[in-house]
Amino acid sequence: MASVSTYLNFSRNAEEAFLFYQSIFGTEFMGDGFMRFKDIPPAEGMPPLAEADKNLVMHVALPILGGHMLMGTDAPESMGFSVNFGNNVYISLHPDTRRETQRLFDALSAGGKVEMELQDMFWGDYYGSCRDKFGVQWMFNCAEKPVHE
Repeated sequence: MASVSTYLNFSRNAEEAFLFYQSIFGTEFMGDGFMRFKDIPPAEGMPPLAEADKNLVMHVALPILGGHMLMGTDAPESMGFSVNFGNNVYISLHPDTRRETQRLFDALSAGGKVEMELQDMFWGDYYGSCRDKFGVQWMFNCAEKPVHE
């Protein structure tokens, strides 16, 4: 079955970021959890791995909401990567309830930056956005209408 996932590259803190996301979403990592660069079998022509990079995360996958998979890796400069978090990628969450939307928004924005507080929007949904403490940008869009007493 087709699916969509979001893949995040980190300089050297993928494990810290994914443990943070796991604490918020309460789900379990796929497979054996964190795959490490030291677990890559040596291949001919492959340069030796720097000692400081051996325990970095090669791959991790965490289901979050509605079957969406959040995946990530460390992409250190010693391996030729240059990670630059920009404003071109958001992870868009669509929780079922306003309560869950608020919980996720509060948890993900803690230590980060609120870009737009959660609020009712002209298109009829409860919407907000933030950047978490790792520089990852999140949008929240909830279709549940407010309860008026």
